Amino acid sequence: MKKILALSIGLALAACSPRAADAPGAPETKTAAGAPETCIPAGKTRADLDALKAAGFEIAEDAERQAFAKAITACLGSADPGLRDGIAYEALTHMLRGKQLTTDTMKTLLVDLEAKLEAPEGQGFIRPFAALALSEVARADRIEAFLSNEDLIGLVEKAQNFLINVQDYRGFDPKEGWRHGVAHGSDLLMQLVLNKRIDVEAVDLMLSAIKVQVAPRTHFYVNGESERLARPVLFAASRGALTEAEWSDWLLLLATPPPEIADKVFASNEGLAWKHNTAGFLQALYVNVTLGSDKADDVMIKGLDAALKALP
Repeated sequence: MKKILALSIGLALAACSPRAADAPGAPETKTAAGAPETCIPAGKTRADLDALKAAGFEIAEDAERQAFAKAITACLGSADPGLRDGIAYEALTHMLRGKQLTTDTMKTLLVDLEAKLEAPEGQGFIRPFAALALSEVARADRIEAFLSNEDLIGLVEKAQNFLINVQDYRGFDPKEGWRHGVAHGSDLLMQLVLNKRIDVEAVDLMLSAIKVQVAPRTHFYVNGESERLARPVLFAASRGALTEAEWSDWLLLLATPPPEIADKVFASNEGLAWKHNTAGFLQALYVNVTLGSDKADDVMIKGLDAALKALP
């Protein structure tokens, strides 16, 4: 597959947390300034977690490692970006990519994170970071299958529903760090699109979910969301999800203003947001298709050329 330059479902079948408030599906805990972070696994301190990060998240004792992976998901909803991004997400990524977790642990993570994907909004961290962590679970299954067909179908459905229903478009905040629901949801769909156990019909349905978030009219994308949305689309093209004619129709529809804003694209923030976001997405695709080395996605070139020319 090409390097990314710009920076419903069918299948073809080939810890518990330290307290109830941090159980799977619960919103992130809120603590007063200076108060201890209650998501930290029992028996650990923040200093212990910082030391573990400095040591590359290596835990020699297998039972301890499995228990830690299950418990640290509670911190994906922390308001502290150092704990949420820098420890919880990084630790899970390291262990999953290093094949350090058992099948039972990974299946526990799937159930836990899927519940968090549908958790109450809270401060807006838990859902997008559950999606991001789930992208690593999905990647682990793509590299070495461990999910049942039913598990995989369920994950595809939940991933689609999450992305379609994202309404919190906050990205980066200097104090609070990232939320980035659209980008994280796109990362999850990308890993699923790449999974050859998932058939092309299901990939087509994932494309429909992506299309919903290409051009919100209430927000201007400024944190790389368009590029992240483009990634699963590029890989879908590489898998032959649509024919050249189908891609042309799909892309031209994106470039056509919705009727309710057709006469005010340049005369309203709603119209300008639609144009800005649509252009960013189409341009991200065009750069990757024309400058990348993957010939399989050249099937989009004709449609991209027409869509960019048709865009108001």
